[in-house]
Parts: sequence; structure tokens; C-alpha cells
Amino acid sequence: MKILVGYDGSKVAEDALKLAREHARVFQAEIHLYRSLRQNSGLQKEDIEEAESKLDDLRLSFGFDKIPCETYASVSYLTAGEDLVQFAKENAMDLIYIGVRKRSKVGKMVFGSTAQYVILQAPCPVVTVK
Repeated sequence: MKILVGYDGSKVAEDALKLAREHARVFQAEIHLYRSLRQNSGLQKEDIEEAESKLDDLRLSFGFDKIPCETYASVSYLTAGEDLVQFAKENAMDLIYIGVRKRSKVGKMVFGSTAQYVILQAPCPVVTVK
């Protein structure tokens, strides 16, 4: 079983990762940690290096638990939701874990919702953690 975890370093992403870790241990699954960074003029090389470093640290922690883990830091012009769903489709993921942040209705209308996009477009079941 291949579990994809959308990770952005937030509290809800940490909670989703914790649950995915527990399920991976029980179901003997492999974890794929995915960080999507949007290419724009504000994105700095240091931001990418920091994301990769954090993912490497997390990968090592899974190794201590003997859970297979791969990490990916993606820089693209896609939204985080589009990027995550595309990766899930291309790599035949069995399950996706994502954290969900509360946002006002206006905030969702203006900025969209990554979780909403993933839930509606994912090729596999999605577990949301709030």
C-alpha cells in the first residue's frame, strides 16, 4: 500500500503525518511525503532548501520506525492541490492524507481550498485531518 501525505509544515499537516505514520505501521505501507512549492517571484532558493531539509529529517525519522518513506519537494506553477493530485495519479497512490485548515467561506471563495480540490479530484480515497 502506498500512502501519500501532503505536507506543508503546518500543525494540521503534522497531525496528518502522525496519523499516516500510525496507519503505515499497522498496514505495513510505504509513506510518500510530498511538499508542493508554487513557483513565483517570492520563492527563494533558501525556501526550497529548507523544505528539502525538513523532508529529509522526516524521512530519517520514518527509518527509525522501519517504515519505508520517500520524500518529494516539487516546484511548479500548479496549485498545491493540482500538484498533489497529479502526483497521486502518476504514481498510483492508494490513499492520501492531508491536513485541513478552517477558513471562512469568503477565504475559500477568494483563495480556493487545497483540501477541497484534492478530495474532489483525487484518484483514491482521501483522509482529512483537522
